[in-house]
Amino acid sequence: MNEFVFDPIKWQRKQMNEDLLDLSKMFNAVKSLVRVPSVDPKYKIALLASKQDHCLVDLLHAWQDGKLPVQISSVISNHDRVGNTHVMRFLERHEIPYHYLSKSKEKNVEDEILGLVEDTDFLVLARYMQVLSGNFLKRYGKDVINIHHGLLPSFKGGNPSRKAGSVFQFPNSVLSFLCFYAFEAGVKLIGATTHFVTEELDGAQSLSRCISSMQYIYAKVERVLHKDNLLSFIQKSKNLEKQCLMKAIKSYCELRVLPYQHNRTVFLAETLDVVQDIDWVISLGNALAKQYEVYTYDDEHSALLHRITLNLISIIIFY
Repeated sequence: MNEFVFDPIKWQRKQMNEDLLDLSKMFNAVKSLVRVPSVDPKYKIALLASKQDHCLVDLLHAWQDGKLPVQISSVISNHDRVGNTHVMRFLERHEIPYHYLSKSKEKNVEDEILGLVEDTDFLVLARYMQVLSGNFLKRYGKDVINIHHGLLPSFKGGNPSRKAGSVFQFPNSVLSFLCFYAFEAGVKLIGATTHFVTEELDGAQSLSRCISSMQYIYAKVERVLHKDNLLSFIQKSKNLEKQCLMKAIKSYCELRVLPYQHNRTVFLAETLDVVQDIDWVISLGNALAKQYEVYTYDDEHSALLHRITLNLISIIIFY
């Protein structure tokens, strides 16, 4: 991929936006979104979490260390955390609001969430165990990123406790129930998956697929060894979830991921050799570098490019 150094003196921002819009129209795009990470404000996000807090804590610490390029506007949860806990002390220290929204028949929790996140750029579900309705997704109108264990689709669903049985020693952890069921089934390879939320439960489009599959974008898996017990199995699953969610958010903020239609994701990889069928990115960069000189594609890439850009946002990345 071609890289460019943005110089606002030589190429003013307004002119750059107009030039790239003209370029995007060559690909039948109706809009051009341009972000310059070193100049533009950071994305504003809200984190939604339930009782399990391994992903939430990991994101908060990464943000504190400057490894997560976002502005965290609030943390929203259906779990009431007491004041003297690590999470609450962290949020208080950094002046990040925490909103506990209890579920009841008298109020619509989704309306409350929408009121709290209306000024955010996207949402992150850091092990948020409540299903967001299709109506919520339509009203919010922006991307929502979720994390899932890599046991899907074999161990699918929002209430796995029925499968694991009532004798399990971790009755309050959905992940533990799933790990118990998978461990007993003899699973030897586990991972995690981050995805854009859609109306279909557990069937959303893959953003970073960390399972053993030929159709991955990038893979991060962990083998289950003969010496592993249930506790180490659970810890491996948690670690993979944290790594996958962090990678997905950073890639999204760098404009390396693009949701397409209702079940596809375009991923612009850091290294081209791990992603197939994106040679058109090179051609796009060459076109810009050559100041819009005429260039052509073979039939395969032309078809791919047409599918991606038809009535779609065209994104140019600057570093």
